[in-house]
Amino acid sequence: MSKIDKIEELQEVLKENQTNFQVRRELAVLLLDSNYPQEALQHLLYLAKIFSDDGGIFYNLGIAYEKLKNFVKAEEAYEKAVELEPEAIDACYNLGLVYTDRRKFEKAIDCFEKVLEKESNDSNAYFSIGLCYFKQGKYDAAKYYFQRTIDLNDEDIYAHFYMGNILKEQGDIIGAIEKFYKVLDLSPDYSWAYFNLASIDYEAGNWDSAIDNLEKTLELNPKDIDAYKIYAKILTKNKKYDNAAVIMERAIDNCGDDGDLYYIFAQIQKLRKAKDEYVKLMNNALKYNRTLTVSPKLVKKELDLFLS
Repeated sequence: MSKIDKIEELQEVLKENQTNFQVRRELAVLLLDSNYPQEALQHLLYLAKIFSDDGGIFYNLGIAYEKLKNFVKAEEAYEKAVELEPEAIDACYNLGLVYTDRRKFEKAIDCFEKVLEKESNDSNAYFSIGLCYFKQGKYDAAKYYFQRTIDLNDEDIYAHFYMGNILKEQGDIIGAIEKFYKVLDLSPDYSWAYFNLASIDYEAGNWDSAIDNLEKTLELNPKDIDAYKIYAKILTKNKKYDNAAVIMERAIDNCGDDGDLYYIFAQIQKLRKAKDEYVKLMNNALKYNRTLTVSPKLVKKELDLFLS
């Protein structure tokens, strides 16, 4: 029987007997598993009112809220689940993830450490602690926990990826490159690894290699705005203005209206002596100034000077 058929069967049973709590619980879990969090939520809220001391219900309630991106409510539900069942590792781990999303890093780390007290070889808990430290810019601590993750699970692409980012930040370029290639060995379609290799090539002035890696990045993720920006910079530095214009057209086609893209494209058109296109693109940059990292006042001043 398919999941949909089972859901329909349980719904029919529930229509006949609204107080069949076991069926309602089973239905809620199946709805969650089938990615119907809003429908599951209604059943779980109903059950939570009746079984207010059932940690499992609040755990599933947390999952429903998390799937619906309501992290405040998810946090409350997971906290209740842990309060009711302190030994429930899954609830504690999920609570840590929500704390991480809400940038409550110390609370998150405490949750993951509690998981490790019960499961000392839980690589996901080590990774999650590493991520908390990484997001705080505490790179040495993050490295320790990412390395523990790798020691337990050498196929964790994210641990290798973040290690690569830390090594790059700390100036160990060779180590960073090795990590990004390790990521690609494990997951050849991971576009961010190609992007990071392209960034390293760009900073080193290895233009051809950078372009190869940018093309691979954009093949896998055509909406990577940062990749287009670096690509355009390389072509512009090499005075390949026509090629740079083509790249920016491609960027806007794939990424849509973006203030930065319009501004960069405008500068390229200015170098190409395409005055009308320059003015049009500068106006578009001002129109979509929410995604413009250059001050709109400076952009307007530049445009006014050009038109005067």
